[in-house]
Amino acid sequence: MDHAQQLPREFPWRTAAVVVGVVAALELVALIGVGATRLAAPVRAHAVAAATHRSTAAARPVMHRHVAAIPSHPLRPRAKVSVLVLNGNGVSGAAGTEATSLQTLGYGASRSANAPRHDYARSMVLFVPGYLKEARRLGRDAHVGIVSVIDGMPKAQLRGSQLVVVLGGS
Repeated sequence: MDHAQQLPREFPWRTAAVVVGVVAALELVALIGVGATRLAAPVRAHAVAAATHRSTAAARPVMHRHVAAIPSHPLRPRAKVSVLVLNGNGVSGAAGTEATSLQTLGYGASRSANAPRHDYARSMVLFVPGYLKEARRLGRDAHVGIVSVIDGMPKAQLRGSQLVVVLGGS
């Protein structure tokens, strides 16, 4: 008859679990220490540079560089801005009606025409470079939220206008 062999002794699972937990905790503390020193190095370097700058700045006179400001033009009056209204929604006479209402608001030459396509979902105001302020004002006047620079439209198509309103579905 065969007898079961006796195991020498039970394995101390609890002790092993505690030892592994202590080793993992030590590794975690070491990783946090390494991470803290890595993050603190740039802050320390910045603090040293600032302290050095303060000490040298006190010893020498302060010199300011003059940076030329971007020239700004005042907002042009509505009468000096011409607007081209393009019908992009397909509703007959919509561009003409909008051009007439812009003229009653005081805008200069307001022309109307059909857009190359009639499926624009939303209305928009387009402007040539240098007319951003006027385009934003026109957007407020015409209740149009989209204002963008003209891209891909030849000057001949603009007919001398600086601003373009493309009428869409809304």
